[in-house]
Amino acid sequence: MGHVLSGLFLPIFDDLADPATVAQLAAEAEESGWDGVFVWDHVRWREPVIDVADPWITSAAVAVATERIRLGPMVTPLARRRPAKVAKESATLDLLCKGRLTLGVGLGSDAFGNDFTLMGEEADQRRRARMLDESLAILVDAWSGEVVSFCGEFYTIEGVRFMPRPVQRPGVPVWVAASFGKSKPMERAARYEGLFPVNLENPEQLEVMAAEVISLRQASGKDAGGGAYDIVAALPPGTDPRPFSKAGATWWVVEFPWKGTSIDVVRGVIGDGPMR
Repeated sequence: MGHVLSGLFLPIFDDLADPATVAQLAAEAEESGWDGVFVWDHVRWREPVIDVADPWITSAAVAVATERIRLGPMVTPLARRRPAKVAKESATLDLLCKGRLTLGVGLGSDAFGNDFTLMGEEADQRRRARMLDESLAILVDAWSGEVVSFCGEFYTIEGVRFMPRPVQRPGVPVWVAASFGKSKPMERAARYEGLFPVNLENPEQLEVMAAEVISLRQASGKDAGGGAYDIVAALPPGTDPRPFSKAGATWWVVEFPWKGTSIDVVRGVIGDGPMR
């Protein structure tokens, strides 16, 4: 598998809604050679799920319990969060984990938990996309340590410095969610540090998306410096990651299903160890 990194992608529901439990599992994963533990970001989910944990508090618990693995929410719908608050949370968490945070972002979906419509959040996807882009612009500026002045359609910040900065420079790496065949999310992903394809069906889709995002980055001069760029394959437990690695993935994460994922199920995958 070469340089491809491996992680767990956990729905922090019910049995996994206890931050201490997830932190313990993360410590076990680190001990077993895994490279990352990432958590879902939802306020609620459909029945029969009852308990839903907060991803930031859970990730903080993971940060304290581990020393090496990367961590963070995958993916957070920024349109549901205040960008100034996320700027503070992300910088503080990056300090806590000594530079191991990765921020996954996307539009989010109301389809599974109605956690937009039931709480009066923006339901229109095009408006959420514009909110996402404004929030990302604010985060990048906030992480720089410079004075942020921003006046957009949705958010306004007038001359504020967000200190302290994250440990990572120039800021926390951002992985952007995108679906196969959707051009706007791909363009967004090309502007940041990684692509998180959602609902992948096969390695061929990943190969097409990898080629597209690399082409977009080259066209915009983003890859001129030869910096690293992550492409993530989120795969159900038991899937062979090697075809996805050959298709261009730099990370593969075990995407546990929301239904039936118990502590024992996660421990079983951890114990099997990452496929190299």
